[in-house]
Amino acid sequence: MLSALFWLKKFVSFWLMPLPLCLTLLVMGLGCLLLTRRTKLGRGLLLLGTVMLMLFSNKFVSTALVRPLEARYPAIPELRAGEPLPTDLAACRFVVVLGGGNGHAPGLSATNQMSVSALSRITEAVRLLRVLPSARLIVSGPGDPARPARPSHAAMLARAAESLGLDRSRALFIEAVRDTEDESLAVKRLVGGEPFALITSAWHMPRTLALFRHAGLAPLPCPADYTARAGDDLQWQDFLWDTESLGRSTWAVRERLGYLWVWLRGKT
Repeated sequence: MLSALFWLKKFVSFWLMPLPLCLTLLVMGLGCLLLTRRTKLGRGLLLLGTVMLMLFSNKFVSTALVRPLEARYPAIPELRAGEPLPTDLAACRFVVVLGGGNGHAPGLSATNQMSVSALSRITEAVRLLRVLPSARLIVSGPGDPARPARPSHAAMLARAAESLGLDRSRALFIEAVRDTEDESLAVKRLVGGEPFALITSAWHMPRTLALFRHAGLAPLPCPADYTARAGDDLQWQDFLWDTESLGRSTWAVRERLGYLWVWLRGKT
């Protein structure tokens, strides 16, 4: 039952993402024009799909969608040698990094196989672990059941951390997980009641913290992978369109839908 619900959630959420939704509207509109006599409906669907795709692909719009998510929790500031650490960070005994995806390309270093999000997250983890010499790294991410010979995402994160200077013996692995909710429960089993820093993308942090707190945990949020920095000046290019903006809008929509799903199940 739980597995069926998981895949149903994935299926429904896929069709509500900006690109699939806009393409569906465009195809439906084209179908109405070519295959039926409902030309008015067809033109309306084509117009709606086109306008939505232009909005989601616009940098100004996508930044406005994702910035409230990224601004919810402050980043850990620059940590300078000789200066005292923030009290809540100094108390952390673990640094937890949630998975962000990677490719599989023999011959490339682990850092070059990381997705942009995963590389940003593991880099932030190494930065914090350098000033927390007694803390352990917890990396999360499943392997591919269809290709068991390939390393899990957690193993790739550990390799990337090692290449950035971290002792691999400090790493603990979470591999049997499918989503953020699974990760929250797995982390709870590992850390118990110990304080820990939680690293994920800034736009993913609000939903992540809701799930972790519902699991009875109180992590220190350490957002990374910012895509809409508050200090960036507004430029004329911000009113143009690109695929990066479409991706940013997709993250914003996905996270809000995910948070709604969490809220509907009473897990906020």
